[in-house]
Amino acid sequence: MANKKGLTPASSRSPATGSPAPSGATRPTTTGAGTTSGSPAPSGATTASIVHPETPLEEDRGDLSLRPRYLQEFLGQAAMKENLSVFISAAKQRKESLDHLFLIGPPGLGKTTLAQVVANELGVDFKVTSAPALDKPKDLAGILTTVTEGTVFFIDEIHRLKPTIEEMLYIAMEDYELDWIIGQGPSARTIRIPIPPFTLVGATTKAGMVSSPLISRFGITCRFSFYEQADMEAIVHRSAGILKVSIDDDAAALIASSSRGTPRVANRLLRRMRDFAQVLEQGHISRRVVQEGLKRLEIDSLGLERYDREILKIIIERYNGGPVGAETLAISVGEAVDTLEDYYEPYLIQAGLLQRTPRGRMVTPFAYEHLNLERNSNGNNGLLF
Repeated sequence: MANKKGLTPASSRSPATGSPAPSGATRPTTTGAGTTSGSPAPSGATTASIVHPETPLEEDRGDLSLRPRYLQEFLGQAAMKENLSVFISAAKQRKESLDHLFLIGPPGLGKTTLAQVVANELGVDFKVTSAPALDKPKDLAGILTTVTEGTVFFIDEIHRLKPTIEEMLYIAMEDYELDWIIGQGPSARTIRIPIPPFTLVGATTKAGMVSSPLISRFGITCRFSFYEQADMEAIVHRSAGILKVSIDDDAAALIASSSRGTPRVANRLLRRMRDFAQVLEQGHISRRVVQEGLKRLEIDSLGLERYDREILKIIIERYNGGPVGAETLAISVGEAVDTLEDYYEPYLIQAGLLQRTPRGRMVTPFAYEHLNLERNSNGNNGLLF
């Protein structure tokens, strides 16, 4: 018996009645712990965590097999990747550590992954931390005193470094030495501890909050952009192959177009579509499965989830389309200003739905069209239908 959404759970029909696998495709055989039981998550249950890549989920951290290990496997960001390949090759030929590397871009685009890729390409150790974890100078010293020749040391959210930590880092980056104070009061003295040459990789979503002295010490700057559709489709196909799940080309294209130009989101959606396919379509991801999955997760054709649409609707319905200040809007939607600016606005702007102006945020005509809303001549907004 067909369910309400038009798809029949695979468990309720014989294999003979299921949709045939496409030519050349192999459907995975799932047994034991890999078997999914029960119904898919209810509408909206996991939407926010899927389409907003700011905080990696446990499955993002655990499923390291999906991450590329070398530049050849790193899809997208072609110009940046080509330049990095040259810089890495030159450093290896000279047997020197790579210049310090500054990575800028929204969450989920591959900054941490690229840092690991650089270490793999150089064949050196990789150490990773985040700025909030470096609370005291001894925290930084504890890491720097363990680096080996050429180590890639990655600091995420580098814009959140404390001034004392940042000043300590200056000397380490420039002179490969560590300043350390011994004693207290008048008898205190500073000694310099030599450390092996290393490569610092700093990543940020807020380049404007990184101090000029720190930025000036990075020899290489890479700015990430949202991924193109073709690159996103290639990423989905690559991940599907690693997960050993069969997927149609048009299904991969739909996942890609709904992933906000962000690989982390694409991989999350792929895993969720794998769940729907396993329960509803015997494990094969077709376009119909993806359409059904996106509908249940309330993710639309642009990759917007319910909360994104609510932000746009609030600007339209309460503020006549804008302009409205960031603080006022944040209060209206019940979010912190930083969360609004860092995690929601970048893609809304990239998608052409929102504008930042000197007077505040304004929705675009495309936002009205996408939400099926119109601006009436009297300034009020309403549904078209």
